[in-house]
Amino acid sequence: MIKPLTLECEIHFKRKRDGRKVLKDGPAPNSPDTPGSIPRISRLMALALRCERLLHKGTVASYTDIGKLGHVTQARVSQIMNLLNLAPEIQEVLLFLPRVDRGRAPVVISELQLIASTPDWQQQRMMWESLKSEKGIDADSLAQYL
Repeated sequence: MIKPLTLECEIHFKRKRDGRKVLKDGPAPNSPDTPGSIPRISRLMALALRCERLLHKGTVASYTDIGKLGHVTQARVSQIMNLLNLAPEIQEVLLFLPRVDRGRAPVVISELQLIASTPDWQQQRMMWESLKSEKGIDADSLAQYL
């Protein structure tokens, strides 16, 4: 059974002259220190790790349950969860890719599916290096995020 989600936040009211309560404007939400957006593949990698934790805890029973929660198919959940088959170093790099100012992120999930389907981590590392050089991702730009 899925537990209900609880959201906690502060809400402030002020009273009008006639005694009615109205919402009071609050402070603006914090904006990130660095511009740009987090690459989609980084968010998907984090999602895969979170879903794995939910499965191990028993909060969700299967990929089908995860798919229902996220309103996606079981096949899409499998694609995302396949990222967990990547070598740990590759997962770490994906989690800490630099923000994208505009355009597409340098790496997309479809490019990683073949690497993730390779059981040998050493072979994965070679395939990853090849993909990085093909995409122009240099180790120096990633080193600051590790």
